[in-house]
Amino acid sequence: MSKIGFIGLGIMGRPMAGHLLDAGHELATVKRGTLDATLAEKGMRELDNPRAVAEQAEVVITMVPDTPDVEQVLFGEGGVIEGLKPGTLVIDMSSIAPIATQGFAKRIHEAGGEYVDAPVSGGEGGAINAVLTIMVGATEEGFARAKPILEVMGKTITHIGGHGAGQTCKVANQIVVALTIEAVAEGLLFASKAGADVAKVRESLLGGLAQSKILDVHGERMIKRTFDPGFKVKLHQKDLNLALEGARSLNLALPGTANAQQLFQACVAHGGEDWDHAGILRALESLAGHEVGC
Repeated sequence: MSKIGFIGLGIMGRPMAGHLLDAGHELATVKRGTLDATLAEKGMRELDNPRAVAEQAEVVITMVPDTPDVEQVLFGEGGVIEGLKPGTLVIDMSSIAPIATQGFAKRIHEAGGEYVDAPVSGGEGGAINAVLTIMVGATEEGFARAKPILEVMGKTITHIGGHGAGQTCKVANQIVVALTIEAVAEGLLFASKAGADVAKVRESLLGGLAQSKILDVHGERMIKRTFDPGFKVKLHQKDLNLALEGARSLNLALPGTANAQQLFQACVAHGGEDWDHAGILRALESLAGHEVGC
């Protein structure tokens, strides 16, 4: 078993850390208010800063919201790099910019560590049930070292390629997810406005070519109007910003992605930055003057 530093105990980080503790790993984190009682009972320790966490860890995992957050944790004052020991494995499971990831990997490598980018898909439910899809960018050696740890938290672990490739795959994932959520929302809104029973429409669609995990999970959220995250609108909006910025650098048009981003922005404008991303339905409902199921 490994001594692991886990930095970032949010909606998904908490259950992920819990699975590692259950598997027998020793975990420490950075002191941030009151530690989750369940994690404390399982033996998770709190230290003053990322440097202290790295000093006592063989593996450091980061699971924080955005690129600047990862940079701060790794390279800011009192950051991981100040306490990094030769051979320490650094696994970033956040969803951040692929190009920045390549730079982070280079700096960790120059300091004597091994860097792996391993963003995840599956949301809060996937984290709780340890069935996350994990997309990995790493050297062959880094992937081999990280895989047994990642298998504790996820079900489908794929080595995509070198540093940054995991993050590139995650951006692609978020494009597909956003557009599919929007498609489900539009389909259910159409059915509802036309007077059909949306629950029965969803049931029927789940048996045909339109079937998807998003129709199953988020379609139900939309019908029941349960918009607590989940995965927050503001985080998906951040991921689509990465997609659109990357598209500009590649001279690539992503019109569907841009449209989904505008709908997420409409959610934020209505106070919905912390809604589950299924809340994109509310932006479409506002345009239609109609609520699904009403």
